Amino acid sequence: MNKIFLILLFATVTLFGTQDFKPWKSNISKLTKFEQHVLIDKGTERAFSGKYVKTKEDGTYNCKVCGTALYTSKDKFDSHCGWPSFDDAIPGAIKETLDADGRRTEITCANCGAHMGHVFKGEGLTSKNVRHCVNSISLNFQKKKKSTTSTMAKAYFAGGCFWGVEYYLEKIKGVKEVTSGFMGGHMKNPGYYDVIRKKTGHLETVEVLYDPSKVSYETLAKTFFEIHDPTQIDGQGPDIGSQYLSAVFVNNKTERATVNKLIKILEGKGLKVATKVLAKVPFYSAEEYHQNHYIKKGGTPYCHRRIKRFD
Repeated sequence: MNKIFLILLFATVTLFGTQDFKPWKSNISKLTKFEQHVLIDKGTERAFSGKYVKTKEDGTYNCKVCGTALYTSKDKFDSHCGWPSFDDAIPGAIKETLDADGRRTEITCANCGAHMGHVFKGEGLTSKNVRHCVNSISLNFQKKKKSTTSTMAKAYFAGGCFWGVEYYLEKIKGVKEVTSGFMGGHMKNPGYYDVIRKKTGHLETVEVLYDPSKVSYETLAKTFFEIHDPTQIDGQGPDIGSQYLSAVFVNNKTERATVNKLIKILEGKGLKVATKVLAKVPFYSAEEYHQNHYIKKGGTPYCHRRIKRFD
């Protein structure tokens, strides 16, 4: 009787755990037989045979079936197990499912269901105490591109949640890259939770890398004043707190004069501008999962919208 019960249980788990790969049929058809064996049939590549076991370059590891970003190089570590190991995944990118035998926990791409490997907890290998053991063959590595800065300039704007500010500024022609991070506090290299819990004094800020031959600093500053409420004194929209205050960190007297000119225009239209104009201080990038938030997750900003304020 027990044997029959176990057979029925396994059949039930198998039936309801079957992944529908129809949306990815075209992508799967381009995989090699062994890639399909691992990604679709949940096979495993031989230890130390994968191309990413020793990879240490900065970048993102994406699902080979659907292209979704799953892991970043910041979370990769050498566990000496023979497979690429990560102690964290990009939030929401990985799904965990207990194997049918109840012994291990499988990890799959949350977007398409492709098999990645298994996750192990409690080994004490890193401070997070987690090891995502992933097949190299399940991944494609996208090396982080080095920005060309020889003819580029940087601008810094704080206007509430950096997700929304980044969303609008990176749409401007001539803007090469927008990075979410922190400025203005007393702690070096703060993390997101340091800023929101430890009162470090930082403001959520974006660093805008742009080409001055294609877009002017004044255009960036005008856009900044039009995508957030520069009159709010306690935060931005529903985000209340000192880290969400409005400010511009200027590199020089020219930028300061430009920002002050725009503030004067707004005040002439009856706005009581609360935006602070501050000298540039060190900029610290936020964690990878904060970068390009709306590109990764979809949707639009919840506390930013464009309101035309300049002629």
